[in-house]
Formats: sequence, structure tokens, C-alpha cells
Amino acid sequence: MHTIEEKKAAFERLLTVLDTLREKCPWDRKQTNQSLRPNTIEEVYELCEALISEDNAEIRKECGDVLLHVCFYAKIGEEKGAFDIADVCNSLCDKLIYRHPHVYGEAVANDAGQVCENWEKLKLKEKGSSHTTLGGVPHALPSLIKAYRIQDKAANVGFDWGVPGDKGKDEHDRQVKREQVWDKVKEEIGEFQAEVENMDKEKASAEFGDLLFALVNAARLYHINPDTALEQTNQKFTRRFNYVEQQAKARGRDLPDMTLGEMDRLWNEAKALGL
Repeated sequence: MHTIEEKKAAFERLLTVLDTLREKCPWDRKQTNQSLRPNTIEEVYELCEALISEDNAEIRKECGDVLLHVCFYAKIGEEKGAFDIADVCNSLCDKLIYRHPHVYGEAVANDAGQVCENWEKLKLKEKGSSHTTLGGVPHALPSLIKAYRIQDKAANVGFDWGVPGDKGKDEHDRQVKREQVWDKVKEEIGEFQAEVENMDKEKASAEFGDLLFALVNAARLYHINPDTALEQTNQKFTRRFNYVEQQAKARGRDLPDMTLGEMDRLWNEAKALGL
């Protein structure tokens, strides 16, 4: 691994290359915050895909692409006289130091849960009385991630499963809280089924949303990220379905002409192969 001096030199090289491209490349020269925004979203999703795949080469590459965008926005800010990359780094460092008083100050945090609770309290203090607990959840987040973040932020201020007023932190107390969520999941399944049977599409949609929200809550309580879990299942389904389609073609068959039983047999082959 590289020394701190080598890391500084690499970051300086990146900034120098970006300055050169901004000056001499027609494409780089014309970019704005708004023109870069869609590409930034795409790059972040590509990084997320690499992270799920645990592909270190791809993670390194995609981290670079995201870092380029961060530096590009700082460069545009510098050109406007608003801020530069030093301001970005310093403001981040200031925030990290302020929100880690158990490291840089006198506060005590014995586990990650206490760190998160302190973090949310400090955020509220920073924002002032007009700031709300859920105000920091971006509206543009995908719904599954947003549900997780909403529940996580509410839990950090004590709005979570358990006996009202119970602030127990030991493993037994957390286990009691986790178990309570299943009654809510079962309740939401029943309410969704009832509205489906009533053929009321609008109410069924609302109840399905409630069911998903309850399942996200269950995932959170068991320390499972629902977005990561669902994406892993998406990828697993895609691998297996692609196998079914490839094997069907190898046997001169088209999927629409196959029976469900025939496709199931190929699906089970894919499972047996560990796909």
C-alpha cells in the first residue's frame, strides 16, 4: 500500500489532470453541474454494483469515476468563486471531528448504536430548531433505501420496537424488539390479502406498501440491508434465468414453447450448479 505522501501526490496529479482537461478538452470544458448530474448517478450505481459483486478491480475503477465527479463539481465551484476542493475536504473534516466527540472530545460511545444516536442528536443541534429528524432523508432516494433510512433515523431518537420508555441496550432487549416486528409483518400480510380479495386496487396498493415497509423494518432490526439483499436476489434470479434460456436454445427450444415443468427442471439444474 502507498504512504500518505504518495497518496497526496496521486490526489495532486488527479487535480492537475482535471485542470488540464477543463482547459483543453472541448467536452470537459462545456460540462456544468446539470450536465454532469445524470452521469454522476450512473457512476454511483456502477460503484454499488461493483460493491455487491465484491470485485476489487471494479471497485477501484468505479471509486475513481465517482471521485472524478466530486473533483469536477469542486472545480466548477472554484470557477464560480464559490468553493474549491480544499473547502470540500476541510468542511468534511470539520463535520467528522464535530460528530465524533467520543474520539475528539469528552463524550463516550461504547458501541456503534451509541455513535449513531449521538450523530443524529448532533445533526439536529447543527440544523437548529427548524430541522426535523426525517428532514435529512433525500426525497430522491429510491423507495426501498428511503424506507430504511426513515426507520433508521426514527430509531436513533428512540422511536423503535420495544416497551415504551425502555432504553435497554443489552442483547436481550434488542432480541425482544426484533421479535415484536413479526406480529406487525403478519398483520400487514393479512390486511393486504383482505384488500386483494376485496378487489380494491387502491387499498391493496396502500396495504402492499405497508407490508413492504414492515419487511424493511424487520430487515433493519436483524441488521440486513434490504436494498443489498434484494439486489443480490435480482442478480441470482438473472443468472439462473439466463441459464434456463441458454440451455433451452442449446436444445433448439424457445422459452415460450416450453412447459413450466420443463423450465423448472432447467431452473433446478442452475440451482444445483450454484448459480
